Amino acid sequence: MSKVTVKFEYEKENKNSVRYQEVPEDGKPPIVGSLYVQKWFAGKSQNLEITIEKKD
Repeated sequence: MSKVTVKFEYEKENKNSVRYQEVPEDGKPPIVGSLYVQKWFAGKSQNLEITIEKKD
C-alpha cells in the first residue's frame, strides 16, 4: 500500500460545484488534475488536500 497527499487550489465556481486545480510537486506530473467538489461542502475554501491510498 502507498499513500500520497495531493494539494489543490481554487480555480472557479460552477452552478453547484467548485473546481480545484491540482498543485503538483516540483518535477512531477499531476496525479488527479481537476477536482470538482459540491458547494455545500467546499464553502469558501481556497485550498484542499486529499489523501489517496493505493491498495494492492
